[in-house]
Amino acid sequence: MKIRDVVEEVRPDVWEIPSSYKKDMRVPGRLYLEEEALSNLEDGAINQVANVACLPGIAKYSIGLPDIHFGYGFSIGGVAAFSSRTGVISPGGVGFDINCGVRMIKTNLTVDDVKPKMKELIESIFNSVPSGVGSKGKIKLNQNEINSVLDLGVLWAVENGYAWDEDLEFIEENGVMEEADSSKVSDKAKQRGVPQLGSLGSGNHFIEIQRVDELYNEDVAKKFKIDEGTITVMIHTGSRGCGHQVCSDYLRLMDKAYKKYKVNVPDRQLACAPIDSYEALDYFKAMSAAANYAWVNRQIILHWIRETFEAVFKRSADDMDMNIIYDVAHNIVKKEIHKIKGQNNEILVHRKGATRAFGPGRKEIPSEYKNIGQPVLIPGTMGTSSYVLHGTEVAMDETFGSAAHGAGRILSRSKAKKQFDPDTIWKNLSSKGVILKANSKPVVAEESPDAYKDVDQIVKTLDKVEIAKLVAKVTPLAVTKG
Repeated sequence: MKIRDVVEEVRPDVWEIPSSYKKDMRVPGRLYLEEEALSNLEDGAINQVANVACLPGIAKYSIGLPDIHFGYGFSIGGVAAFSSRTGVISPGGVGFDINCGVRMIKTNLTVDDVKPKMKELIESIFNSVPSGVGSKGKIKLNQNEINSVLDLGVLWAVENGYAWDEDLEFIEENGVMEEADSSKVSDKAKQRGVPQLGSLGSGNHFIEIQRVDELYNEDVAKKFKIDEGTITVMIHTGSRGCGHQVCSDYLRLMDKAYKKYKVNVPDRQLACAPIDSYEALDYFKAMSAAANYAWVNRQIILHWIRETFEAVFKRSADDMDMNIIYDVAHNIVKKEIHKIKGQNNEILVHRKGATRAFGPGRKEIPSEYKNIGQPVLIPGTMGTSSYVLHGTEVAMDETFGSAAHGAGRILSRSKAKKQFDPDTIWKNLSSKGVILKANSKPVVAEESPDAYKDVDQIVKTLDKVEIAKLVAKVTPLAVTKG
């Protein structure tokens, strides 16, 4: 059966999977896709949206965003919210790289300023920030310090000289999930986290030097302090082995819990527990701690990037205006207040490969952005553009204030390695004026732009359906990969 024969069009590029599509669906599914993308959507991702709609306490819809693709239990590019009274919490709705996310930094430098020093700059960043599979950071933590990182988040970085006080306001949750409890994180997860703090990792993680290429909304860009022609830096990484181990630990616990509590799940990968159970509460505390670790990880990387710019340009980071535009989490579950059937309700929003896109007036976003909505950062892939958008009231009404998180894969890493030649990718990037520094050729093949969906089309869809509106396009000048 073709998906187009099943779904109902709600409005242009918004489709509903009726709750009759699958037995036990409690709510419909919602897909935000242009028609061609809908027709090409893999069956597995559609079934995952439907499966999530079967879970207890789910609110309104099971949502698939424009970058949706098949994942572990929940689709990547998926959002689901559950009642804080009758719902469940599921590690599969967050994924293994807890708080994988993106941070964007502005500067007052121009292309003319950096071009003569671009090679030196990217080489220095590559050498300053450890990257690659199993990469280890340069910070040596003891047991008490890893607990402080997990409990305090970026407050720890401020106390230890890795952050400016003003950084906190421009990080989602101000860089700390207050529910975090390091005692709920296993010793193995801590042992994996200790040597990796301040490292980029591998896969799709990157540091990119960019140029602000085009403004779509000059008024909002001015509020975000984004100027056409200036240099920005984007950091994309997460909680490394610490977050991966937290997910693994609690998936094993949840595999027993859903049977214990007799929760009917259509897929074992949706293993979950009632929100008021000790398993769910412990997972939420551990996940929050791993999220804090990820924010500190990006903060330390930013610290070293600032130091590198200072060394290369012989100016202070403050003088170069190297402030955070914003930092967003892609894989996380959070307690939030949203309006459902006209009433404010506390719900647990699972975002997996999805970015928060809060609209105007929300207390959670920086005061400078309050009247326009938060920045929404959508990274592209090597050699493609990335985008800044802003959250909207439509997102608040329809997607629990959520938008897509990136391009979304169309080829697995193993298939990409077989299909693409890393040397050809390097040459293509070089011909476009993009400098690439990478630890391994296989990673370059895995991360070929052709292994991903078209990020330009994804942001156009977001803008058209108005769950995030375009503000600026940035293009890559140099990129480091693990």
